[in-house]
Amino acid sequence: MKLIVGLGNPGREYAATRHNAGAWWIFRLADELRMTLKAEARFHGLCACTGQGDAELWLLNPQTYMNASGKAVAALCRYYKIQPEQVLVVHDELDLPPGVSRLKLGGGLGGHNGLKDIAAHLATKDFWRLRIGIGHPGDRNAVVSYVLQPPRKEEVPLIDEAIHRSLEVWPLIAEGNCQAAMLKLHTKVIKDDPKSGG
Repeated sequence: MKLIVGLGNPGREYAATRHNAGAWWIFRLADELRMTLKAEARFHGLCACTGQGDAELWLLNPQTYMNASGKAVAALCRYYKIQPEQVLVVHDELDLPPGVSRLKLGGGLGGHNGLKDIAAHLATKDFWRLRIGIGHPGDRNAVVSYVLQPPRKEEVPLIDEAIHRSLEVWPLIAEGNCQAAMLKLHTKVIKDDPKSGG
C-alpha cells in the first residue's frame, strides 16, 4: 500500500456526520502512526507521509467535497506514480450495519459519490476499499439526509468498535497481506465463548 485515503466532507459542520466515517478512520491511523496531517494545496487535501522509496506511505483526507474526492486522489497518484491497486479508500458504507467493517478490492461502487469520483479519475474500480458500516435508513430517498447526520447515540460505540477492529488489521494491510487482513477482519469474534478465547 502506498496511499490510504479517508473520505469525508471538509468543515466543522460535517465533522460528526456518518459520511465522515472514512475521515475518522484516517485521523485515528495518523494518531497511531504519530503522523500529522497537514494541508497540501497541490493534492487538495490534508496529507502526511512516512518512510521513503519503496516503503513510502501517504495518508490523505481530501478537502474537496465528497463528490469531488477523485481530484485529490488522482493528483497524488499521478505525482508519485502510485497504481490504483496500491490505494486503499476508507469510506462509510450504507449496506453494512454499524459495528461491521469489510475490506475488498474493486467491485461495485454502491452509489457512493466519493467512490464514483475516484473510479472516474483513476479510470478503474480496481482499488482497495475499507468499508465502515453506518447502516441504511430503509428509504432510498432518505439516504442524503441520513449520511449528513451524526450517528444515533447507540450507533456511536458500534461504529467506533468497527474502526478499532479494522485498525487492528492495519499492520497486515500495510505489508500488503490483504488476504490475511480480510480473513481476520471478516471473522466474527464470539465473546463470552471460552473456545473463542474472547
